[in-house]
Parts: sequence; C-alpha cells; structure tokens
Amino acid sequence: MNPIRDYLKYSRNIIDRIEAQTENITSAAQWFAASILSGRMVHTFGSGHSRIMVEEMWPRYGSFPGFNPIVELSLTFHNLVVGANGQRQAMFLENVEGLAERILRNFDITPDDTALIISSSGCNIVPIEMAELFQQKKVKTVVIISQKHADASTSKRKDGKKLSDFADLILDTGAPAGDAMVYIPGLETPVSPGSTVGGALLINSIKAETARLLTDTGHPPKVLTAGCIIGNEKAKTLFENAYDEHAHRLSKLYATVGR
Repeated sequence: MNPIRDYLKYSRNIIDRIEAQTENITSAAQWFAASILSGRMVHTFGSGHSRIMVEEMWPRYGSFPGFNPIVELSLTFHNLVVGANGQRQAMFLENVEGLAERILRNFDITPDDTALIISSSGCNIVPIEMAELFQQKKVKTVVIISQKHADASTSKRKDGKKLSDFADLILDTGAPAGDAMVYIPGLETPVSPGSTVGGALLINSIKAETARLLTDTGHPPKVLTAGCIIGNEKAKTLFENAYDEHAHRLSKLYATVGR
C-alpha cells in the first residue's frame, strides 16, 4: 500500500472523467465566449473551498478578463479556523437563506451574462440560491459539482432541491462521495480530497477553449503572462491592460444598479 501512488492513480482517473465531458466543456466555453464578446461578464461564485476554483479562473497567470469573481470573505475566509471569522461561522453562513440575493443585489445582471457556480456537494443553500437567481434572470448557468458526492448528500434547502436542479449545464469533478480518496490502514476515515484536482482541470479546460474561441473571432484575450516568457515590459503592459479591461467591464455591472 502506497498512499502517494494511490492518490496519483485516483487523480489519473479524474483526468479520464474530465476528458469524457469534452462536449459539455466546449458548450460552457461557447457560452462564456459569447458573453465576453458581447462586452459582458461571466459571473463565478463558490462558497467554502470552492472559492479556489473562482480564483483559478481569474485573475492569475494564464487567465484573462471577462470573468467576475464573486468571493464573499464571510463564506470563504478559512485560515483563522476558530475564533472571530472562524470556520464555524462560514459554514453556518453558507446555509443562510436570502444571502445570495443580497450578494447579487450589488450587480446589474442581464441575459447576455453567464454564470459558473461551484459546489462540491451542491447541497448548501447559498450556491443553490445563487444559481436559482441567475436562472430567474435568464442567465445561462453552468455548475461544477462532484456528482457522486452530490448524489450521496442531502440538500440543506427545505424543498430538497440541489444545485444541479438550477443548472443549464452540469460538469463533474470526478471526485468520490466524501471527496477524500485515500484510505490508510488503521485510519478509519479517508484523506486527500479530489474535487480540487477535478475542478482545476475543468476550469482550465474551459479557459483554454474560451481563449481559442475569442482568438478565432479576432478578439484574442489579454492574458496575464509571466515576464520570463514575454519579457518584463510586455508582461507589465499586459497586466495593466488586462486589469483596465476588467475595470471597464465591471463598471457596466454597476451603471444601472437600483434603477
């Protein structure tokens, strides 16, 4: 028994699962590219550790503007663990009814936008309500869940509905029920989750295909790129231009709020 090899083996299985979803990944990228080309944005949201996937999409090296990362610190600020701003509060808040509406109240959402909601279990109230609200606004909504984990879990909503019930397209991280993938002899509970591996593969597959689509239409994205590849001056220019574009796109989301 070698836990390192076990984890890597399970991760290879996740790669196969992601590859099997190529058609749906392509559809998501087409929707996202359409939003970006129309001058609008793709709204990305995740509570808890799903925040990782939001930040994996944008902003970071190899990413580009067109995505609106909605990250609520009250739902995702984990490093203190206990005490003020602790994990107990965050886990409580992600199941507070109405919080998603308060978050989206800050933005002017249109049907030209698209959305990407990430939740491994797909059973917490805030991400579910977020997807529900986007669909009510006629926004095409892609969700990333761990299908086996979601199937084995119970929704926190009173009506029992899960995130997948408000999805126009579902993508699966390929992680198992419970997320953790490695069992150690003598240890009752498994370790080492897989949803982050699958989620990152999905995010970057979508990102790559979206970049191809934008480029093919004659609108190549401004990609945050390291100086060691293109030189420090060009890298600095790209950073400034990409952040400026993000600001200009974001300004449209505030222009008519409340009117």
